[in-house]
Amino acid sequence: MHISSLENMKNFRKKYLSGREGEPLTILDIGSQSYQESYRSIFTVGQWTYIGVDIVAGNNVDMVLSDLYKWDEIGSNSVDVVISGQVLEHIEFFWLTMEEIARILKPEGLCCIIAPSGGPEHKYPVDCWRFFPDGFRALAHYVDLEVLEARRPEETKGFDPASDIWADTVLIARKPKL
Repeated sequence: MHISSLENMKNFRKKYLSGREGEPLTILDIGSQSYQESYRSIFTVGQWTYIGVDIVAGNNVDMVLSDLYKWDEIGSNSVDVVISGQVLEHIEFFWLTMEEIARILKPEGLCCIIAPSGGPEHKYPVDCWRFFPDGFRALAHYVDLEVLEARRPEETKGFDPASDIWADTVLIARKPKL
C-alpha cells in the first residue's frame, strides 16, 4: 500500500470518526490482505472492532468471503463503517461489490473507498479500472448512498513517485436513514 492511500484513510478517520472512539463501531476493511502496511492500526482504537475481509486467507485477513459478489457471511445493516483501498480497480464487476457495501452498512453508516485514477497496469490478478470523482458519485448514486466527498488530487502531493503516480480518488459516502 502506498503512502498517499494511508494518508487518505487517516484523513477520513480524523474528519468523520474523531470523537467516536468510545462508541462500539464495527469497521470492515474490504480487500484487507496486506504485504506491508494495512489500515488496521488506524482503526484499532477504543471500542472499535476492525475486521479485515478478503477473498483469500492471508496477513491481516480475519474473514474470508466465499463469494466476491454475495457476502452471505455479513448481515444486512450490520456494519458501521466500510473501508477499502486499492481494491476496486481489481474487481471485474465493482458495482456488485458496491451493492454489497450498501447492503451491509447500517443506516447512517459510512464508507471510504480509495482507488487509483492513474498509474500503470498492475495485475493482481486483474487490473480492470481507474476511477474519477464523477464515476464514484455515479456509483454511490447507483446504490443509494449519499456522497459526502468524491475527490482526487489536482496535482501531486509530494509523496514519493511510487505513491503520487496513482492519483487516488476518494469516495466518502453515507447510507441514508431507513
